Amino acid sequence: MLPCAVADATDQISEEHRGAISVFRSRDYALLWMVLMASSIGSWLRILGTAQWLLEDTGSAWQVGAIGVVQLMVQFPALLWGGTLADRFDRKRLLQLSNAATALALLALGGLLLLDGLTPAVVYGGVALTAISHVLAAPARSALVPMVVPRRLLLPAASIETASQNVAAIIGPLIFAALAATAGLGAVLMTGGLLFLCAALLAGLLRVAGHAEGHEAQRQQSAWKQTKDGLSYVAGHKILPGLFLLDIGITVVSFYRDILPVLALGLFAGGAAVSGYLGAANSVGAVVGSFAALLFVGYRAKGMLVLYASLAYALFLFAFGAASTLWFGLAMIALLGAADAVTVAVRHTTVVLTTPDQMRGRALSLMFLAANTANNLGTIWVGFWAGAIGAANSMLLGAVLAAVATVAIGFFWKQIRVFRSDD
Repeated sequence: MLPCAVADATDQISEEHRGAISVFRSRDYALLWMVLMASSIGSWLRILGTAQWLLEDTGSAWQVGAIGVVQLMVQFPALLWGGTLADRFDRKRLLQLSNAATALALLALGGLLLLDGLTPAVVYGGVALTAISHVLAAPARSALVPMVVPRRLLLPAASIETASQNVAAIIGPLIFAALAATAGLGAVLMTGGLLFLCAALLAGLLRVAGHAEGHEAQRQQSAWKQTKDGLSYVAGHKILPGLFLLDIGITVVSFYRDILPVLALGLFAGGAAVSGYLGAANSVGAVVGSFAALLFVGYRAKGMLVLYASLAYALFLFAFGAASTLWFGLAMIALLGAADAVTVAVRHTTVVLTTPDQMRGRALSLMFLAANTANNLGTIWVGFWAGAIGAANSMLLGAVLAAVATVAIGFFWKQIRVFRSDD
């Protein structure tokens, strides 16, 4: 019986891998994937480039953490309206224009830095503009995927999405480290702008009709009513509110990606190169975790899977904060990425599979809203505590609170514990 069971499991995994590859037979999906890769790499150059410049110019972990304040102020309203726009207008045009706006902002920042005209206020302004354009593009691009991929291939496509973003997050920090060391931060920001320009041009090549089902009828309604309808749909969903709340509870107390330069300096006395290595290691782990999630395709208790992965995340975060060598720190931040990738894949797949097309942009935007709000609050939190009690202690504190949040939400939110993937 055991050999047969192993063979069945192997066949299932192989089938999922074949499905993941077959999504690229769609020309439009291949273009969307290239848009994702270009914009994801460009985002890392923006994140690390602006954080590194602020740290070098001001020497303040608090001012780096203020990036989260700026992004929080602009992303909340932008995401609420971004999902409505994605359901109301042409998604591919929205994707194209948003990436073009990000490109122009980054090229301007890079040019000012090369001309020695950059100031913290200008950087915060650039961060605000790119944060708005990024969150307008995200739900539009994600809502286009189910329009070009058959429903049976949505789960493999979601695995590719998660893995690809993390592959980009390996490439991005490595490019950042190389450019920062050889050409300077101005070249980092300019390169990010060129990548977003490529993303905008690729989006313009899409052939799919970018409008949601029933978009003409929806445009007869006010945008405000559509936004409220999206909020009501997600609020009444049996699993999404709990998953979003779990993500917020953990991320707020532990988010580290936007302030890797602070952690590199505080934990390992390193500069831009160490920041790049930490980001790359985290993403290597996330890529492995993304593909490892395919092993759990047949595991029906997806809610419990998220809880298990969240507890593992808290454990690895504690070990990262206690790391005494860079090599051990790289290993732990890689495991952090792997645990987080499982939760990301489950959330994204659940939204796509359980939401009708005419509501998908708004549901996805609220998923991004929860994630981005948590990221920004987490940047503020970790930046503050890193400045107040040190980088290592801020990670240890976050680990303890993340474990408490996971146990509490899992206990009080029964829907997560009982959720099954075929419910």
